[in-house]
Amino acid sequence: MADYTFLVYKFDGRYKAKEVKIDTIDFKGVSCGEAMEKRKELEKKYPIGYRIVMHGTWVTRTNLLSGLEYTERFDTPAHCSPASESYWSM
Repeated sequence: MADYTFLVYKFDGRYKAKEVKIDTIDFKGVSCGEAMEKRKELEKKYPIGYRIVMHGTWVTRTNLLSGLEYTERFDTPAHCSPASESYWSM
């Protein structure tokens, strides 16, 4: 059992990246197979013109100063993560 996060992007030609993130959906304590079933449900809800990306919610990183490992969300900005130099330079 693990935690998974789905990011839903909508294609939009008005932006340089050609897409906009419109939704973040978290599922806690599901297996990989269950997560794939959830993805199929989301593909029905968000048809053509959308892109769905699946991530493991938590990643293991190493604290830059202490060298200890810790877990944080995959989408934590660098300036908020003790694993980056920008966090410690403020």
